[in-house]
Amino acid sequence: MPEISRDQVAHLAKLARLALSEEELQQFAGQIDDIVGHVSAVQNVDAEGVEPMSHPHSIMTTMRDDVVVKTLTPEQALDQAPAVEDGRFMVPQILGEGD
Repeated sequence: MPEISRDQVAHLAKLARLALSEEELQQFAGQIDDIVGHVSAVQNVDAEGVEPMSHPHSIMTTMRDDVVVKTLTPEQALDQAPAVEDGRFMVPQILGEGD
């Protein structure tokens, strides 16, 4: 029995602003369910005694001194902006448009 339903895929598609056909919703529900099944198989791995890690290789991060340098003034930064309001860059609204 699938754990990922067609309605869940439809909800995700809406959030991602994807227009999917009924056939695609059914197909993706099955594919996502398969992926979740394969990923959940990791829970069955015996990891006793394995040290947690963030990366499989030893990585040395090169750090530099934090040095204060001259930067642009707000006026210089906004000088070439196509639109400015109240000392800030104006950009087109993208969130909250439609549903």
